[in-house]
Amino acid sequence: MSLNLTAQTNGPIAFDLPSPPGVPMLAELLYGRPGFLLRRAHQISVSIFEETCSPLALTPGQFSVLAVLRADPTLDQSSVARAIGLDKVTVSLLLRGLEARGLVHRRPDLKNRRRRVLTLTPQGQDLMRRSRGPTDAAYERLMAPFDAQQRASLLQLLQQLVSTLEPCSRAPLLPLQR
Repeated sequence: MSLNLTAQTNGPIAFDLPSPPGVPMLAELLYGRPGFLLRRAHQISVSIFEETCSPLALTPGQFSVLAVLRADPTLDQSSVARAIGLDKVTVSLLLRGLEARGLVHRRPDLKNRRRRVLTLTPQGQDLMRRSRGPTDAAYERLMAPFDAQQRASLLQLLQQLVSTLEPCSRAPLLPLQR
């Protein structure tokens, strides 16, 4: 069995993966599995994003937090975690870094003093404005292998996968309703 992949050389790579009798081919066992391919796609997506956004020193996780706070400036840490589907500890680490850079500010909620509301600082707002070009470029680079119909199909299939299997997630996603 051969598995064709495309390398950065833009040429196909054929893997002839011999397997002992009675043992599944590695292509069937690993390389053809959706989880493996989704993980690789995620690694590639992160790499493209970080390379494209490196002048801004912006990671996909940081961008997610900033985008959610830009959309709703009344959120606390737990709400941000749910809105991007990450655990609270990970979001806490992201927020510490964003606060240290002067991009996010925590302030007590006037209605509930135990709750801390997160807002973008003017520097955070400015970074979000400047990130539009690089994040759009990263999106285009990631989606470049597909035509318009394939892009729409890919996004629809990923949304179907995520929404159907959401209950299996370790960190639930509760999208903003704005």
